[in-house]
Amino acid sequence: MKTLIIAEAGVNHNGDLGMALDLVRAAAAAGADIVKFQTFKADELTTTAAPKAEYQAATTGSDGTQHDLIARLELSDADHLALIEECRRQNIVFLSTGFDPDSIDRLVGFGIDRIKIPSGELTNYALLERAARQGLPVILSTGMANLSEIEEAIEVVEANGVDRSRITILHCNTEYPTPMNDVNLRAMLTMGAAFGTAIGYSDHTLGIEIPIAAVALGATVIEKHLTLDCTLPGPDHRASLEPDTFTHMVTAIRNIEQALSGSGIKQASQSERKNRVIARRSLVAKTAIQPGDVFSEANLTAKRPGDGISPMRWRTSAYQAVCASAWRWRACSY
Repeated sequence: MKTLIIAEAGVNHNGDLGMALDLVRAAAAAGADIVKFQTFKADELTTTAAPKAEYQAATTGSDGTQHDLIARLELSDADHLALIEECRRQNIVFLSTGFDPDSIDRLVGFGIDRIKIPSGELTNYALLERAARQGLPVILSTGMANLSEIEEAIEVVEANGVDRSRITILHCNTEYPTPMNDVNLRAMLTMGAAFGTAIGYSDHTLGIEIPIAAVALGATVIEKHLTLDCTLPGPDHRASLEPDTFTHMVTAIRNIEQALSGSGIKQASQSERKNRVIARRSLVAKTAIQPGDVFSEANLTAKRPGDGISPMRWRTSAYQAVCASAWRWRACSY
């Protein structure tokens, strides 16, 4: 099964449409399936007094409020349309996270094919209700949540028309960057077993190894932040991948998919069958053997190639008779 890879452009455009368009092109070139932005109105998302998150203050300075920060990062309707058109040109799917019911309506009007609920909105009943009523598949990020909160969110989505088979839940940690000892990747498996939904992983660690590991564990969706430059000013750049590294992640995930695509039956693969004769051994004579000599460890050994009698016959009662027959046909040689 192909993993859905989402390049989370988010607000890494810094309010600049040109930079946002470059992020679309970078995501497409890296091999992502989807490039995702964030759709919100600052006045609908936060009060004017809401403080910045600790990681936001660390990356953008302690001055100002969260409202001040995100107001500069809003995308207009014209911006959305320009991004959607560039996605068409680059053959990559456009998606954006809506942070309020009106933003969900805007995005559906733009033609998105699924809805992504961010971790911070998992307990926002009005948003979950509006999102589910659109009749589209829903992806739920679960950072900061426990199983009870996730179950409640799933129940709201189901009650408003989205079957559980069309819900994907993403394990996530909302610290930017996430410390490795806080990843708790096995929680993704716990959620899948608890809710019977498709599972995935939204990553905020530094590097690419954790999303790759998540795919090996069964993630069907991977979301990872993409930036043009990790040193740019802004809240999320430092916990994002630059294009070359994002490309390496995509390549590694596609390789993992191929490695997991086998039948599960342990047997020689098509590519390695030719190596059996070369790498295995056969019973051969260690010394010159005369007619009537008794075969033993003194005059038999095992050497490559493996085109004769298997050394696994060494201790069987039949091996001497087999070797005697092979001797007559000159198959045993030193």
